[in-house]
Amino acid sequence: MTTPKRYLITAALPYANGLKHIGHLAGAYLPADIYVRYLKTQKRDVVFVCGSDEHGTAIPIQAMKEGTTAQAIIDKYHPIIEQNFKDLGIQFDIYHRTSDPLHHETAQEFFKVLNNNNDLEIKESEQYYDEASNTFLADRYIKGTCPVCANPNAFGDQCEKCGSSLSPDQLINPVSTLSGNQPVKKATKHWYLPLDRHEAFLREWILEEHKNDWRASVVGQCKSWIDGGLQARAVTRDLDWGIKVPVEGADGKVLYVWFDAPIGYISATKQWAKNNDKDWSPYWNDQDTKLVHFIGKDNIVFHCIIFPVMLKLHGNILPTNVPANEFMNLEGDKMSTSRGWSIEMDDYINDWVKPDNGGESMADVLRYYLTQIAPESKDSEFTWKGFQDANNSELVSIFGNFVNRTFVLMHKLCKGKVPVFHNDIIDDKDKQLIIDIKTATAKIEALLEAYKFRDALFEVIDLARKGNKYLQEKEPWKKVPKDGSLPLIPDQQQIDNCMHLCLQLTANLAILIHPFLPFTAKKLCHMMKVVDRMLEWENAGNINLLKVGYSLREPQLLFRKIENEEIEVQLEKLKQKSMVNGQQSIEKTEVVEKETIALKPEIVFDDFAKIDLRVGTIVSAEKVEKADKLLKLSVDLGFETRTILSGIALHFKPEDIVGKQVSVVVNLAPRKMRGIESNGMILMAEDHQGKLHFVNPESEINAGAGIS
Repeated sequence: MTTPKRYLITAALPYANGLKHIGHLAGAYLPADIYVRYLKTQKRDVVFVCGSDEHGTAIPIQAMKEGTTAQAIIDKYHPIIEQNFKDLGIQFDIYHRTSDPLHHETAQEFFKVLNNNNDLEIKESEQYYDEASNTFLADRYIKGTCPVCANPNAFGDQCEKCGSSLSPDQLINPVSTLSGNQPVKKATKHWYLPLDRHEAFLREWILEEHKNDWRASVVGQCKSWIDGGLQARAVTRDLDWGIKVPVEGADGKVLYVWFDAPIGYISATKQWAKNNDKDWSPYWNDQDTKLVHFIGKDNIVFHCIIFPVMLKLHGNILPTNVPANEFMNLEGDKMSTSRGWSIEMDDYINDWVKPDNGGESMADVLRYYLTQIAPESKDSEFTWKGFQDANNSELVSIFGNFVNRTFVLMHKLCKGKVPVFHNDIIDDKDKQLIIDIKTATAKIEALLEAYKFRDALFEVIDLARKGNKYLQEKEPWKKVPKDGSLPLIPDQQQIDNCMHLCLQLTANLAILIHPFLPFTAKKLCHMMKVVDRMLEWENAGNINLLKVGYSLREPQLLFRKIENEEIEVQLEKLKQKSMVNGQQSIEKTEVVEKETIALKPEIVFDDFAKIDLRVGTIVSAEKVEKADKLLKLSVDLGFETRTILSGIALHFKPEDIVGKQVSVVVNLAPRKMRGIESNGMILMAEDHQGKLHFVNPESEINAGAGIS
């Protein structure tokens, strides 16, 4: 494969509406940083861009919560997030902002090109409008009952309880979050990107050209979207926070955040070029550029379907790969900042990195564990016990132990200098270690090129493990006379060879570990008294990196042991934060529910009589592929067996609910989800802790019995 002339690497722009947790770090930013560091040690032309996403409803909603302005929110969180990344070794070439005037100009120009080329459509539609606040309501300003799981506090774009993607029209009894009133429908016009025009292009480009080199989960999700039929998607919205639509007749309208945010990669590249007196254009317009987007799986549709269509229409290059990660859970549950079930990067830094508690090495410990459990092909789980084990059993006992033993023995047996290597007495163990170093280098390089960072990291640690085994088998310390006098020449030569190879292996480990643990690699360079240039990839596999007779520094511990008490503190902290945030969430929910109940319009018996409720028996249950929250149920209704999708997978195991009797709305219009048609809705009750319970008869009753 021909090496591209240049690389443009992006990591998803994080919302500047609050602190970001380690799940975000593991999903997009850490794998991107690993890849970029590897490319840069290869001396390739690489630009790594990111920045804060500062538009969309998430910002003003957070401003309302904190009693301040949207501008104040982004000015508060942008620098915190940027510093958090730096503290954890994420080394962007630029961390930009979508509030920057350059981004506004870039996004408006992008819109005008598409609009002038008739690549956009103008449609008039009826949208929800809050008469009390005189405002068209964005999806997040509307709440109602979820049609899938009956959660009474679902938003107009998504139910955060079952994870279903929604539209405001699907909500039952919608209300405005601004006034609490029931909104009305009002006509408004918007510009749309007609994705359906580009279905053939996307099918060929993704499902044919990239079916083998993109991750299966990415291709699979794209296929599901394409097979489901692509629809025109609005690129503007009625909102007072965002980038103004730059055409006549668009007063009060801004660019939709999903349209404006990815253009932030381009504006960030422009700003980087301006800062460094470079030309930005080749990075987005030259086919000899490799564009790679690192994202989480919730961003696949935007980066693999929508943004590529935008780029194609605008005349830019298309992404070469989009290595999206799955989600990372925490201690058996989904990470959620609102519920307090998360570990914010800022908290980790304050607890582990900033104090005299390990410093930068603890940043590397987090990088190590998150890479070790990276959700590259399926969801993974962070546990504090796993974090402790990864540090103590691998970083301390394998990697750090090998380096420390090598340096201690080198000072004790070789007077603190790199000993000569005696080729005339080389043995099979020496030869095998040399082969292992070269083989591991080739494996790690191939894995990094293929975005298989977990496997690549394993190979680095495995090489250190082989170093420990080699040292243990050679036992150079046993060749020293007990009286402390110098050993015989043949024995000293064997010691020299052993220590020489161990030191050369240490130098190689510094190079190979650098993309993953940059602070550790620099510490190793300091101990070996070499400049950082030694970390260039061309040096990997070389067993002559440290010159004979060169004096090295005293050993320093690379990692410290993490005690049980420290882990217990973190678990208790997580528990307390969850209890506080959970209680606040419950209190907020109760207030909203009371207001909603008071504001719901009165219904008459005939309205209720339209609902056909029946008792059903679950005869089979299984998880829906690539849908974390959905279960596919076969429900016996007496007169027929139906397939019903229900967003309860986080609350019930499929095997535990077979045979359960449930209450079913049987005359709900069918709805297709994940390519499966759902014919009905299971009624659920939610307790104050957010746990779902079936609404079922007290004793067993015939399937199909009516409920009145």
